[in-house]
Amino acid sequence: MKWLEVKLSDIAVINMGQSPPGNSYNEDGKGIPLFQGKAEFGDMHPTPVKWCSEPTRIAESGDILMSVRAPVGPTNIADQRCCIGRGLCAIRANKKLAVQKYLYFLFKYIEPSISRQGQGSTFQSINRSTLESINISLPTVSEQRRIVEILEQADALRRMRAEADVKGDRILPGLFIKMFGDASTWTETNTEPLRSLVNIQSGGTPSKKNPDYWDGDIPWVSPKDMKQDIIFDSSDHISEKAIEETNIKYVEPGAILIVVRGMILAHTIPIALAATRLTINQDMKALHPNCNNIDSVYLHAALKASSRKILSQVGTAAHGTRKFDTNELLNLPILIPSQEQLKKFQIAVTECRVSLAGISKTKEKLEKLFDVLLRRAFSGELTAKWREVHMKELLAEMEEQAKLLKLETESNYKQLTL
Repeated sequence: MKWLEVKLSDIAVINMGQSPPGNSYNEDGKGIPLFQGKAEFGDMHPTPVKWCSEPTRIAESGDILMSVRAPVGPTNIADQRCCIGRGLCAIRANKKLAVQKYLYFLFKYIEPSISRQGQGSTFQSINRSTLESINISLPTVSEQRRIVEILEQADALRRMRAEADVKGDRILPGLFIKMFGDASTWTETNTEPLRSLVNIQSGGTPSKKNPDYWDGDIPWVSPKDMKQDIIFDSSDHISEKAIEETNIKYVEPGAILIVVRGMILAHTIPIALAATRLTINQDMKALHPNCNNIDSVYLHAALKASSRKILSQVGTAAHGTRKFDTNELLNLPILIPSQEQLKKFQIAVTECRVSLAGISKTKEKLEKLFDVLLRRAFSGELTAKWREVHMKELLAEMEEQAKLLKLETESNYKQLTL
């Protein structure tokens, strides 16, 4: 049995985002949440950074949010009524023909295909007409529900693993505070300003107009990559030519990476350890320990333990985004441990990371399982046996589905179900 092939416009309404008036933005929770792009997507639902008192385009709770500008394709689900900017569109299924969660999982599966349809030299984007023409494989509503039921179970395991990862990320800061105390308890007698302990390095962005700069395998880390404590790779990469012809410099392994500009600083200070040779963009700084009193592992933990203090010093740049001033960063007091304390901490960190490595392997297995289930779901394999048992009901449902879709002739319908 073949599923119907339809256009997205046949089964869903697409609401393209539009930026609201600039003076209607706020960070005080007035109005409704404003989502502007993929950068605000959480693991399951987007996380508000700004709110809007005069929304232009509104998505309702349950709508699928798709990134339509730099990058194209990633999806999420709105868990509340919200305003959407130009970087997003909201998709709502016709309930008679499509299950909303089925479309969500389908978009997850075909994201690479959607991404390839993006156009533009400076940054990729996709328009309404292209979205409306996306081909959708449409089983009956009952089979869509069966597919969703299975995929939701696998997705729930992934989310539980993600929650465990969040708890794992708290282990090292907790260990540090247990050994050295909270940053608020440190005094001038046992601290040194960060500027006396490190060399600082800035980042940059090679010209997007030169594709040769972006045809390489050198990690180019930006704030969107700073979701882990240790950075091995990035979503974007640059070439050796970009290193040779621009002011971009390598950041060596062991450097501490910190985001110093961006709306994420409204609530979080992303800090990570570079595990490989890489480069960074202009919204970040790299810190290289230059003394024997501390090492990279200790400094990384000390900065994570100081996150609350750093967050309190974040200001607002002229164009409205959040910024942590470089001088404020370099003046940050860092506790200087004894060499004996430093060695004990290093041993404890090594033991902790062995445990966290086991957690990471479990996560990889769950991700692979979910990918396999996605492939099977949209090839028809996942529900093949279930379909055999319910064949009579499915055929009747397909006939009703075909009528709803207004297929032109009975012969077309018969051809689709052969």
